[in-house]
Amino acid sequence: MSDDRTALPSYRLPALDQDFLLGDSMRGVRFLLEYAKAEEELRRWRIRSTVVVFGSARVREDGPGRQPFFYQQARRFGRIASERGGALGLGDGGVRDNVIATGGGPGLMEAANRGAFEVAAPSIGFNISLPHEQGPNLYTTPQLTFRFHYFAMRKMHLAMRANALVVFPGGFGTLDELFEILNLRATDKAQPVCIVLFDEAYWRSVINFRALVDHGMIDESECGLFQFADTAEDVWAKLIAGGLAVRA
Repeated sequence: MSDDRTALPSYRLPALDQDFLLGDSMRGVRFLLEYAKAEEELRRWRIRSTVVVFGSARVREDGPGRQPFFYQQARRFGRIASERGGALGLGDGGVRDNVIATGGGPGLMEAANRGAFEVAAPSIGFNISLPHEQGPNLYTTPQLTFRFHYFAMRKMHLAMRANALVVFPGGFGTLDELFEILNLRATDKAQPVCIVLFDEAYWRSVINFRALVDHGMIDESECGLFQFADTAEDVWAKLIAGGLAVRA
């Protein structure tokens, strides 16, 4: 008598059963896997800390208006941080510090990764599965190019090693990431991290920080959680003045 029970889904090894792993009950397991996979590779590369760069995926090197300037300065900053911050080689503790980390996509993320690439430094791309705009750029280190389904886990990886956050002009996604970090800092759910917003005129035109204070929605002191800068060199100077640790 034939026995076809071994062909049924119930008989599959759970780790090899894609239908089971992608089911609703395994969402927590998938969340854990997204944490563990990236974490394992980052540790293999001995990356202790990062400098996170946010910015629009829609900015182009040859785009209209100030887009070329934003791209150029993000690219320049990627080079500066990689050359001066400790990403180029393992220090005395056998670790890399201040490695450029971005969302891994095009636009200003690409520009920052490109700057690191041009000085032969590793850089990280934390990509996310989206219907549009989000494919890995050509300048992230291949072994440090990750793909996430869950925004929350992607955000966690962007934040957990960050020594500094540099935010170039952007839209909803950039604002989301910026306010996530500001809220973590304002509520003391994250360690102090230097936050620099690039192009003061842009940020003051899209966010009325003064109105938030005047309406009692934030404290005056919370505006001290971030600074402004208008060139890549100025960004770096603000980070150093703000306490960014750089290996001698």
